[in-house]
Amino acid sequence: MTDTIILGAGMVGVSTALALQAQGHVVTVVDRLGPGQETSYGNAGIIQAEAVEPYPLPLDLPTLVDIALARTNNVAWSLGGMRHWLGPVLRYAQHSRPGGYRSKIVPAWARMIHRATADHGALITAAGADDLISRDGYRKVYRSERGFAAAAAAAERYRSEHGVPHQLLDGAEIAAVEPGLRHPLAGAVHWTSSWSCKDPGALVGRYAALFERQGGRILRGDAMSLQHNGPGWQIATDAGPVNAERAVVCLGPWSPTLLSRFGHRVPMVFKRGYHLHFRVEQGPRLPMMDVETGTFLSPMTKGLRILTGAELNGLGAAPRLRQLQHSTKSAQQLFKLGAPVEDQPWMGTRPCLPGMLPMIGRSPRQPGLWYNFGHGHQGFTLGPTTARVLSEAMSAS
Repeated sequence: MTDTIILGAGMVGVSTALALQAQGHVVTVVDRLGPGQETSYGNAGIIQAEAVEPYPLPLDLPTLVDIALARTNNVAWSLGGMRHWLGPVLRYAQHSRPGGYRSKIVPAWARMIHRATADHGALITAAGADDLISRDGYRKVYRSERGFAAAAAAAERYRSEHGVPHQLLDGAEIAAVEPGLRHPLAGAVHWTSSWSCKDPGALVGRYAALFERQGGRILRGDAMSLQHNGPGWQIATDAGPVNAERAVVCLGPWSPTLLSRFGHRVPMVFKRGYHLHFRVEQGPRLPMMDVETGTFLSPMTKGLRILTGAELNGLGAAPRLRQLQHSTKSAQQLFKLGAPVEDQPWMGTRPCLPGMLPMIGRSPRQPGLWYNFGHGHQGFTLGPTTARVLSEAMSAS
């Protein structure tokens, strides 16, 4: 009999199921789709060992003016969506002040990031997923000398403060290692300790198959059907109702909607992103972020995935393709793109909490209800790590 229901079959939910299973729990995962088919599918596929500091909200006036006037492709916003994001963004700004950000948020975040590749590595081996993984790192490239100089200084700080390795490449060196490159660059930072995955959804699928081989169940069902059932919880699925003592919310951007039904108010910054795959004869050999245009280029099984920066909007807002159009043009400057693989771009939402740290632990209001969500840009990276944190907390309770 199931003792724990996991709501959500993305990277975080499936990793949580595996961690609890390893502790001896009998776990059922419930999702409206299959494993890794929503937010976990659409990312850049990077396990970011270098991302030891979460993204704070830029507080300098020039950057804020650029965002407000739509001069940057890194962040977009809409007036119609302001009611969804203005309040959480103001809280985000408060937490982004250097004092608390440096003394509290960064140390807690960095501890998790430092564990990420090891925690993934154990699951990759057990799931037989090494064919999906490259351990050669990725590159952030810069078109301007000013941007490259600032990035080089930041990379050296990451090395000295956090022990994160990197290599710097000047314009000639990046051109030599990327023969398909068509546009001159000032330089690149090669983050050598990060890993990449050529099919993020498939990696979640491999982890899910491991969970099922070890006796776990994955069922189709609507998380919003969760309800109290005596001292425990019940959820409706295609296989009938499932009852359990505990339920764990791993629904990413949909978590606040569910939790509002049980008296929790969770402010969240919804950062939407878009991607589209293109055929390419000679694309980047390693994943590449074109920082100054807000564009990520990631080689995938389907083709070269072009990804955008963040769009502040509500979950149900209509697509706005300006960022993707700009990123496609930027990518075309760097590499010769062929035809798009899909007819329509993919879009998904990063679940960013104003405090930048994921919500992990027990509900203070609802016995048997637990959380593991709000990973911002790093749910793919941190899924196995926060799963271990949660399983340890459950074992200690």
